[in-house]
Amino acid sequence: MSQGSNFVDYVKICCRSGRGGAGSAHLHRDVFTAKGGPDGGDGGRGGHIILKGNAQYWTLLHLKYRKHIIAEHGTPGSSARKSGKAGKDEVLEVPLGTIAKNADTGEILFEITQDGETQILTAGGRGGLGNWHFKSATRQTPRFSQPGEEGKEEWIVLELKLLADVGLVGFPNAGKSTLLSVISAAKPEIADYPFTTLVPNLGIVSYRDDKSFVMADIPGIIEGASTGKGLGLRFLRHIERNSVLLLMIPADTHRSIQEEYQILLRELEDFNPELMQKPRVLAITKSDLLDQELEEALKKTIPPIPTVFISSSMQKGILELKDLLWKTINN
Repeated sequence: MSQGSNFVDYVKICCRSGRGGAGSAHLHRDVFTAKGGPDGGDGGRGGHIILKGNAQYWTLLHLKYRKHIIAEHGTPGSSARKSGKAGKDEVLEVPLGTIAKNADTGEILFEITQDGETQILTAGGRGGLGNWHFKSATRQTPRFSQPGEEGKEEWIVLELKLLADVGLVGFPNAGKSTLLSVISAAKPEIADYPFTTLVPNLGIVSYRDDKSFVMADIPGIIEGASTGKGLGLRFLRHIERNSVLLLMIPADTHRSIQEEYQILLRELEDFNPELMQKPRVLAITKSDLLDQELEEALKKTIPPIPTVFISSSMQKGILELKDLLWKTINN
């Protein structure tokens, strides 16, 4: 199975929580008591459907073929005020950065961002109260109890937005996958034609003194990505999460670096103006193609943001880039 088919960042599931158990309407009877008072216990609540963050997961693939998630019903109460058992909860483990939405209204319910964090997605029905709750001075032996509350059935959309410290932004073929493969242990598919990266790749970049940060290679955006052209929109949403954007422009671009930079910015702004608030770093890739003189000439044409000339294949400027990224992340 290729990595492409393993990366799933959107699933739609039908969640059915458990029904609450009915309360009991039992009246106390034993050898010594012919007509005792009410002692019916409460019904158990229905099982919840719960989402739980798991830092080991990075895709929603394991939920892709589970269309229906059904939790257990609660059991009824019984005599001697014994409560029924709660229905078993159905716990779905999801990657960090998973957003739960109501499929019909599109309303965002919550987001899972911490390892081990749990949130109730679809609550189980409450158990019914037993008859002893309804005893009063005027009604000594109530012969009724409450039924359990019905569970809920709803369609839910789970959507994943990658959480990374650095997001790589650039046109197809800007050298993003190559950089990620050199700078981290990630093994993205690499070829010299556009759109090799069809899914976001995550890599952990080790830095000095056992420090590290997470870098995400997002598929190349093209002019018009923000209007849904190419692979655009689906992947631009992953960039929303990154704390620093690393814009990558190859030294051999057929446009000027300034022009390509402006187009990338326009795509980001059209998609979500808030992206413009994120700190940006520029890497001029494939700079092993430049001699000293050309590099100096290019430096005069680049936009006024922190910039590094790098060559992934020659390991040029890689440490300098890591230093710059670490500094920017921690500012």
